[in-house]
Amino acid sequence: MTTLSSSAGFRPGMQRRMADPGKIEKAKNPKNALARLVPYLKPYVGTMLVVLLLVVAYTVLGLIGPYLMGRAIDQFISKKDIPGLGIISLWMLVIYLFNNIFQAVSAWIMSIVSQRALKNLRNDLFTHIQKLSIGFFDQNPAGELMSRLTNDIDAINQAVSQNVTSLLASVLSLVGIIIAMFVLDKWLALASVLVVPIMFGFTEFVAKYTRRGFRDLQKQLGLLNGVMEESISGEKVVKAFRRSDSAVNDFRKYNDAVYRAGIFANSYALLLMPLTNVLGNFFVIVLAGLGGWLALKGLVSVGIIATFITYGQNFVQPLRQLANMYNSIQAALAGSERVFEIIDIPPEVDDGSLLKSLEIKGNVRFDHVQFGYQRDNLIIKDLTFEAQAGQTIALVGPTGAGKTTIINLLTRFYEVNSGNIFIDGIDIRDFKKADLRKQIGLVLQDTFLFSGTVMENIRYGRLNASDDECIQAAKMADADHFIRQLPEGYQTHLSERANNLSQGQRQLLSITRAILADPAILILDEATSSVDTRTEARIQKSLLRLMEGCTSFVIAHRLSTIRDADLVLVINDGQIVERGKHQDLINQEGFYYHLYISQFKGQEI
Repeated sequence: MTTLSSSAGFRPGMQRRMADPGKIEKAKNPKNALARLVPYLKPYVGTMLVVLLLVVAYTVLGLIGPYLMGRAIDQFISKKDIPGLGIISLWMLVIYLFNNIFQAVSAWIMSIVSQRALKNLRNDLFTHIQKLSIGFFDQNPAGELMSRLTNDIDAINQAVSQNVTSLLASVLSLVGIIIAMFVLDKWLALASVLVVPIMFGFTEFVAKYTRRGFRDLQKQLGLLNGVMEESISGEKVVKAFRRSDSAVNDFRKYNDAVYRAGIFANSYALLLMPLTNVLGNFFVIVLAGLGGWLALKGLVSVGIIATFITYGQNFVQPLRQLANMYNSIQAALAGSERVFEIIDIPPEVDDGSLLKSLEIKGNVRFDHVQFGYQRDNLIIKDLTFEAQAGQTIALVGPTGAGKTTIINLLTRFYEVNSGNIFIDGIDIRDFKKADLRKQIGLVLQDTFLFSGTVMENIRYGRLNASDDECIQAAKMADADHFIRQLPEGYQTHLSERANNLSQGQRQLLSITRAILADPAILILDEATSSVDTRTEARIQKSLLRLMEGCTSFVIAHRLSTIRDADLVLVINDGQIVERGKHQDLINQEGFYYHLYISQFKGQEI
């Protein structure tokens, strides 16, 4: 289907979304979130084994350094053996040099692995979003979805790319230091590890609050992004209605929520850092006091005490790194929960059984169709009508009567609750959605053009079209003249939402796309309601060319469109209250007549 607008009119999920903004923020098991991330790293198991070997290597080298320092004190410094001290110092230099080289190489490799894994995760998320139904987008603001693709993925990136190797190194370092300590002296080792249960006990206490804090922070950031995106996109409306102060107040409200969530999350997370500093100082005091007493008793040497103090400081360093990593790990788990919540949403159902696309003629029939965006609140009630191929059907009625909803059902943006819709005698649910929408063209009031060249936007109607075909379509739409007057003609780059074009020019481009797509069924939803009379006349000529040979459904209040329709369906409260040709309905002086009089008073009937 040629989609030529950002939406099909009214968005039924807006009130539900605002009433329940946290619906998809339900917390999940962090272990499950971690388990869901692991498969993205599985293709790189071999590379990660290399990283593991490098981590083990530089961790072991980091353990050897303090041991050699103790040997230097006991065997060379105390005996004033200068040559021996020089040799062992050279060995220490080589060890620490390779220690740093291995760290740099492992971090570089892990960065490549993590970026490839996150590229796949980002692809999966965006691809899955493209498969979700229009109803999902009605209920979830664009800013919230952008937050999933940016903030949440970035949170995972920070944890995976920067902290995986650090986490491995810290754990291995802790284990290695404990083993080395017990090998050198069990009493000093026992005194050293007293701090471990204290540290992990405090970490467990903080974990519960930190995880919740970072999850809420990511949620509030998503809501804030939604407010910013909506305000910036509608800046013209904001200024026109002098609502800048209101927009700022709304922003401040959500920004304050982010501030409070950030304070809560970081207040608990930052408790870990000063604690590790206290524990580090406590280590030195315990080892210096106990080690000095043991040295006086002749039970340990000065070199072993120096080694233990270095190990003690190195023991606190991994704990400090774990404390620092804990913040980003919790943010990553919260982000991954939110990402997988989207991925776990079932995609749009497409159970069409036809094995190949059919060239349809355009006979459309609604047979006792009922539908409601909420099942207990029907919008369309027992709707039955038929449109023959090539006919123009006008859908007329007051706002909220259900006109756009009928179009949403024909395009299968939503599925009927009951009844059937047939095209050429085939239930539309038997078509693959891509095949069905390939045969349907949309020209809507709110034209959506993408940033890119004019030619690229025209070709969006049929991607394999040649330049000549695009230009021919523009000529048929009466758009070629204004396009050639643009600075670079068909290669002119459009700004965001094509704001460097007028509304009429944007509409002519949307008609050009539809002509290029050559649909069998055409939908015009208020296609000329937002342009001036002169521009409308040009657009109307283009629409008449576009409608030739198409089954056309026209939602419009302009007399020129309605009075030429083969059939006018008057919709009120989801039902057809009148049907017939324009003049016949006028002569009946019923609902349509009064609607016409109220909207076109003073014009010729």
